[in-house]
Amino acid sequence: MSKKIHEIHADICKTLGNAKRIEILNALGDKELAVGELVNILGISPANVSQHLAVMKQKGILSSRREGNNVYYKVANPKVIMACSLMREVLLERLEEGQKMARKFAMK
Repeated sequence: MSKKIHEIHADICKTLGNAKRIEILNALGDKELAVGELVNILGISPANVSQHLAVMKQKGILSSRREGNNVYYKVANPKVIMACSLMREVLLERLEEGQKMARKFAMK
């Protein structure tokens, strides 16, 4: 059982290992947006946005609903946003540590 969980975990991390997908998650946050709104926010083609959305929906990261001609997407579980925020905090801390080290060596 735990091996299967590790495989699923790795698959989700691989799915989120794309800068545009992280941008999509940040744009969505705790709200629901139509594909066209995401296209405007991200500044990439509708086909590209749709491709990323389809991958994340297939992996269960996003959910969608159709209303007329529009398809709206939202994050399926708010813990995904929390996990991404924690990773961002870790990365920012590492960047800050690196900057401190660079300043320390620049002073010598």
